[in-house]
Amino acid sequence: MSDREAVAHLLRRATFGPTADEVDAAERAGPAATLDRLLTPARADRGAAATPPPALAADPYAELTGESTREQRQQANAERRKQIQQVTGWWLDRMVAAEDGLTEKLLFFWHGHWATSAQKVKSARMMQGQLETLRRHGRGPLSPLVAAMVRDPALIIWLDGQKNTRKAPNENLARELMELFTLGIGNYTEADVKAGARALTGWVVDRRTGAARFEARRHDPGEKTILGHSGRFDTEAYAGLLAAQPAAATFAAGRLWFRYAGTDIPAPQGLAGADTIATLRAIFSSPAFAQTRGTLVKQPVEWMVGALRQLGIRPSALPEQQHKQLLAGLNALDQVPLRPPSVGGWPAGVAWLTTSALQARLRTAGMLAAAAAPTVLARLTAAPTAGRPDALARLLVVDGWSARTRAALTPLAGEPRKLLAAGLVSPEYTVS
Repeated sequence: MSDREAVAHLLRRATFGPTADEVDAAERAGPAATLDRLLTPARADRGAAATPPPALAADPYAELTGESTREQRQQANAERRKQIQQVTGWWLDRMVAAEDGLTEKLLFFWHGHWATSAQKVKSARMMQGQLETLRRHGRGPLSPLVAAMVRDPALIIWLDGQKNTRKAPNENLARELMELFTLGIGNYTEADVKAGARALTGWVVDRRTGAARFEARRHDPGEKTILGHSGRFDTEAYAGLLAAQPAAATFAAGRLWFRYAGTDIPAPQGLAGADTIATLRAIFSSPAFAQTRGTLVKQPVEWMVGALRQLGIRPSALPEQQHKQLLAGLNALDQVPLRPPSVGGWPAGVAWLTTSALQARLRTAGMLAAAAAPTVLARLTAAPTAGRPDALARLLVVDGWSARTRAALTPLAGEPRKLLAAGLVSPEYTVS
């Protein structure tokens, strides 16, 4: 693998889709320096700073009373949905604008890992707050991340933590915390789940403020035995116990490998995830990672954000109708940020390659090609007609076209926007 191919592979996986100019700069720097820059950015992210989170009004539904009319409730729900769409649109725009693509994509990884849906939480403010928590703690060690997430208001509502009391323990949060978020199946018992639920009792969420608070009268202060340790565990102690388990580091590393490298090549022996950035360095530096090139199907959000970046499109700059089409495209592709389908998160691999997904991708690719920046089209049309498939490969950071794909692209060389759309749905672009 050449240096250019190596840095292109790294940038495709570590970020949301590099531009040709970014690959050029990475090639000049070399793979090692590029990895260092990705993991430890030397400067503040100007793109993210220019894309601040929206200032949200109070939860409109929280202001209703028992005397509110049906129409008032419908209006409040409509306003809630509008706020959630506002946060979704902002995050999509930030994914495109951010210079620190690794951190932005890592946030999307953690969002899928601690999968929480606005469809049940019904609060844009809480969902935005959860993103801020994941951004604040997602690059570092597991312990602070787990401690913050078990007190996260959106997660508490999503997994019924506010219904968990000393008199009527609810095991939902404790079970998913161990099974899906920290340890994995086989590393805990049903008794651990029951005791963990008792440790998590006492938390409620104020919908007016969007904050979680602890109510001691609802908490079970008694002694509990969890994972072989006995004590008067509360939420913080329980979170610390989970994060300290060797199984937690192994589980986190496995999930990172799954999303960043796939399943075709096994993870390196001894890969552990007690610190996220250190684990990503181990993943991206491993010979096994290089072998995964061309094996990982892009998730729809990865596919779209990469295309937006490479085609010079800022979602926030699009006319309202086209902006709605972007979100409708993600909805048709079954991956809308803030709306994972279940607590297990989104699927992976060939699950994204259904016939209906291809049709949705074709429609969305046509819309993206139509919105491509003039400077991008100029780069494509500057090449002689016969050389435009190669110019397209450079633009979309594709290492090369198969003979079959090239045969499909060549007749479109005289129609740049159709050529762009065809490149976006090609196997070489869809699978990285």
